[in-house]
Amino acid sequence: MPVLVITGTGTEVGKTVTTAAVAAAAVAAGRSVAVLKAAQTGVGPHERGDGAEVVRLAGPVTWAEVARYPEPLAPATAALRAGRPPVRPQEVAEAAAKLATEHDLVLVEGAGGLLVRFDDAGGTLADAAQLLRAPVLVVASAGLGTLNVTELTARELRSRELDLLGVVIGSWPAAPDLADRCNIADLPQVAGAPLLGALPDGAGGLAPAGFRAAAPGWLAPRLNGTWDAAAFTVREAPPPFAGADDH
Repeated sequence: MPVLVITGTGTEVGKTVTTAAVAAAAVAAGRSVAVLKAAQTGVGPHERGDGAEVVRLAGPVTWAEVARYPEPLAPATAALRAGRPPVRPQEVAEAAAKLATEHDLVLVEGAGGLLVRFDDAGGTLADAAQLLRAPVLVVASAGLGTLNVTELTARELRSRELDLLGVVIGSWPAAPDLADRCNIADLPQVAGAPLLGALPDGAGGLAPAGFRAAAPGWLAPRLNGTWDAAAFTVREAPPPFAGADDH
């Protein structure tokens, strides 16, 4: 798995912090890692972007961007409004392939969800993943509404014959509600792929040393971690509904 594409079911689901955790766990396992941001939006020329945050949290990783645009919009719209060339899936694939010749693992982080448009031709992160023939990791939220968008993302990946490696919950609350807890079992079912981790809420606010030490414990062995999905489910999922046999 020299290249892994990381997408979210939407914005603000913990995609960048999850990317940092995957990078940190891989570094801890002795792998050289590069992180490629396909399109950075909402950040000025000299401001810190997602790549800088990944480096801050994960440590010694290489990072690069294909393009950045100042307004916090979908990449195609942000490029148009900035009067700059859009990102093309081929450019993302070429940049990732080059990094893969020099690193054990390349993480390609998208912008928003899987089908957010990069350009006026409708190019997306899914197209870049197809060009790379790379597996895709989906970062999902824990709560109400996550099942629908996770299943839609999984169906789109399968329609393109892309490998859905698994799902990571990008922010697991300290006090999960009933929907959060039920979704532990439901997420892998609707995705048709395993749950590969759960990051605690606020993980991105940890000091870098603490983040790097903890990251492997948030991720399954498939992602160079030690997290146990079965144990997490037993601990966090709700007990069976007592009245289920009464109907």
